[in-house]
Amino acid sequence: MSQDKASTMNKTEELIICYAPTMITTNGIWQGDNPLDYSLPLFILQLTMVVVLTRILVFILKPFRQPRVISEIIGGVILGPSVLGQSPKFASTLFPLRSVMVLETMANVGLLYFLFLVGVEMDLQVVRRTGKKAIIIALAGMILPFLIGVSFSFMLHQKTQLVKQGTFILFLSVALSVTSFPVLARILAEFKLLNTEIGRIAMSSALVNDVFAWILMALAIAIAENEAMSLASLWVVLSSTVFVVFCIFVVRPLVVWMVKKTPEGENISEFYVCIILIGVMISGFITDAIGTHSVFGAFVFGLVIPNGPIGLTLIEKLEDFVSGLLLPLFFAISGLKTEIGAIEGVGTWGILVIVIVLACAGKIAGSLVVALYYQMPFYEGVTLGLLMNTKGLVEMVLLNVGKDQKVLDDKSFAIMVIVAVVMTGTITPFITTIYKPAARKFVPYKRRTIQRIKPDSEFRVLVCIHTPRNVPTIINLLEASHPTKKSPICVYVLHLVELTGRASAMLVVHNSRKSGKPALNRTQAQSDHIISAFENFEQHIECIAIQPLTAISPYSTMHEDICAVAEDKRVAMIIIPFHKQQTVDGGMETLNPAYRTINQNVLANAQCSIGILVDRGLSGLTRLAANHVGHHIAVLFFGGADDREALAYAWRMADHPGIHLTVMRFITGSEVVEPTVDSPGGEDDRRVLTVMTDGNRDKQIDEDYIREFRLRTAKDESIVYMEKVVNNGEQTVAVIRSIDNRHDLLVVGRGQGISPLTAGLTDWSECPELGAIGDLLASSDVASTVSVLVVQQYVGPEAHGGVPSLPENPSLLNEQGANYGQMMNRRQLPRGYCVFNSQP
Repeated sequence: MSQDKASTMNKTEELIICYAPTMITTNGIWQGDNPLDYSLPLFILQLTMVVVLTRILVFILKPFRQPRVISEIIGGVILGPSVLGQSPKFASTLFPLRSVMVLETMANVGLLYFLFLVGVEMDLQVVRRTGKKAIIIALAGMILPFLIGVSFSFMLHQKTQLVKQGTFILFLSVALSVTSFPVLARILAEFKLLNTEIGRIAMSSALVNDVFAWILMALAIAIAENEAMSLASLWVVLSSTVFVVFCIFVVRPLVVWMVKKTPEGENISEFYVCIILIGVMISGFITDAIGTHSVFGAFVFGLVIPNGPIGLTLIEKLEDFVSGLLLPLFFAISGLKTEIGAIEGVGTWGILVIVIVLACAGKIAGSLVVALYYQMPFYEGVTLGLLMNTKGLVEMVLLNVGKDQKVLDDKSFAIMVIVAVVMTGTITPFITTIYKPAARKFVPYKRRTIQRIKPDSEFRVLVCIHTPRNVPTIINLLEASHPTKKSPICVYVLHLVELTGRASAMLVVHNSRKSGKPALNRTQAQSDHIISAFENFEQHIECIAIQPLTAISPYSTMHEDICAVAEDKRVAMIIIPFHKQQTVDGGMETLNPAYRTINQNVLANAQCSIGILVDRGLSGLTRLAANHVGHHIAVLFFGGADDREALAYAWRMADHPGIHLTVMRFITGSEVVEPTVDSPGGEDDRRVLTVMTDGNRDKQIDEDYIREFRLRTAKDESIVYMEKVVNNGEQTVAVIRSIDNRHDLLVVGRGQGISPLTAGLTDWSECPELGAIGDLLASSDVASTVSVLVVQQYVGPEAHGGVPSLPENPSLLNEQGANYGQMMNRRQLPRGYCVFNSQP
């Protein structure tokens, strides 16, 4: 009986597999060959199935905010004997035993390079700088699950197993106590916790936990591959230590020498990159030969690669291919080894449930005790414990090695895979339920528009940046905004970074390195470039303060971050780039359609004024002589709140000695024909501008504001005021086309929808979120060399004594544009508030 049990531990070992060395590629189906009988076509089909199934699961689980590792593990289980593999025909046709060797070899190559990249991206300086609190939380979160693993190993361990109890205990306990750093980073970013205190503690603790996990994993593998803790195991540990020392004191100086040989600003030589990639394989070979897993060598080799251009080059060349194509193979192999049917009987399933509950509770209890000791709120301690339950790649590597070394049988392996999926998968819903951060105390402020700012008060601006290309024009625009001692400008520079599954995109948030240290990845390099440009601007211009920030979010919810920062920093204006950029031939091309969605959602939800900048270049003013006119700025004034805000901003700029301002007011002529407007929001036309204007009141406010402007600037020779009488949209376009080409910047209000002066312009409007005139100016056939700033004034309840607030759930906004229902609710707002619903 005991022999039968032992023989069923690894069913593949009962069979002798014959390989045909010549059956690599097929001669073709026309010659009667079955492609699935040959190793290369079969491998291509297997790889395609694995990647496609993983991507489908990622798409399905995305609304539930599940990390990608869950989709990859579940995809592997579906392809394995637990689901599709139950069909003998499926298993023998698509995943025959003769194909496992090729599949597993490629999976391990992918794993090798992925863990090399993890090592490259991991900054050990963070571990060195980590506070005592994070280290204690990491240890407390490991000790209790480790002890729980020890107790349950006695229940799961079979006396018939060939390995000693101690080895089994070590594998099971380490698997339960690890925390996955990359997966945790993704979850924190999804919940927008990366910049919070709890997010920083969780990330630091996970990093410390990962370091301990790698040490314990190397020890567990060393013991597993030598049946007892004998002299051989000691040699494995010692030789592994020698390998680590060799990498630190020999390999790292060589790589640093390669970097120094590369001229500054140039890419690392392909020859050096090739040497490093070969070094990864050699490291894997050495550590496999001395008795630890090959991935340990690749990970250590990655750790000694210095941060900077070489790390950036390696990540850009490898990350998408390795993590997107080869890594899912590793999870597929894990799934092929997972047989849920091996978990038999109510008692075994009961043990599984108890292991999950107690392992989670152990992490939570350990983290909670330390959190309470440091006087953190109770719910934050529980949330921290939940976050530390995140499982991922390290655990799966450990379980696979345990399965291959017969430390874990089919039942134990299946139980631990389910534990990993359930513990990681339940984190998101639990945190959503439990973690209710204290609502940010709202401090009402009135200066939400430029028009309401007093001449002697601070002007706060939030500037959003996608790429370094946006920087020069925005810097020159801020310089033209005329910071003075009486009215200094405080600029919050928000670098907008898309949240992806890549750890490299998230690590920029945890950049606490000293200035001058090379960037870790492309995202961080861009952020550094942007920050250094603004810091240089701050040093050369008086009365301006720069505060850099980074927002890392999916594009669909990025507007929430922008609006929250604007509210928190109490800014009067948000400046955000247009979603198109100018090409060499003067045309306009779309950079990213998602940028447009962000702009639309910000226009719909921001609680302050907004300026969308169509960037066609704007020169600097710093080196100009005092009597030299640097910029010619024109304001096109049609009337309404947005146009008054545009004039208020330009009026502020006009105080700069290097700026010449032209205000062109468009007045309705005697032959004007009032256009007929259909009811907005109709089902047939989804691209509409809805107009809610109290006409007579608005006109009176316009008249008063223009009168005040003319009165106070009458003696200023740098300001020219002119009026143009027009009767229809055609005449308006003709006047705009006749504007002098010497202007550098046109400032215009987003507009009040359809009016006699813009009649017909909206019929062919390409970007209705800019308004009729803004859209016309942003098109490539009008003002093709002039930058345009389209301004929308915030007109909210506080204008009449109410207190504004952010939407209760901005994430409900349609990803394709602003939420239509929310727009319609704003019909109660007074004065000319423009709203839209567009579908690109």
